Amino acid sequence: MQLILISRCLLGEAVRYDGSSKALEHPLLELWRQQQRLVPICPEMAGGLGCPRPAAEIDGGDGHQVLNGRTRVLHQDGTDISTAFIRGAQAALTLCQQQQIRFALLKARSPSCGGNGSYDGHFEKRVLDRGIGVTAALLSMHGIQIFDETQLEALARTLAE
Repeated sequence: MQLILISRCLLGEAVRYDGSSKALEHPLLELWRQQQRLVPICPEMAGGLGCPRPAAEIDGGDGHQVLNGRTRVLHQDGTDISTAFIRGAQAALTLCQQQQIRFALLKARSPSCGGNGSYDGHFEKRVLDRGIGVTAALLSMHGIQIFDETQLEALARTLAE
């Protein structure tokens, strides 16, 4: 049985930057929970950031560029928190490697987890269509398939293959 790495906020845990969750209620998620397939993580907290914490965005790039040092993850006041994001991404990768996880269900548009678009770094809620978060970038570089909460059926089809 394939395990699924999942963002803790999608499980209803109050770990988001503002102390909230983004609880996802869906029959597939409930099935996977009952099957004990879900392995939760909040990369930002795993990287050492607290909760609540100031909002963060990638400064005009994406997670790949953060990982290779070409851009940074910043709080709105300009504080560079890239190191914490990279530490959290590495913690997620280690978890996947230890448990042979090949699939991740991550929160969309997060500077850590977003796999299909992220905010553009100006804190104005503008989305980069192709942006990817730091954790999503590192996991995808290691062959882990990334899905977000809008792609549950696609994840289910992939698991069935």
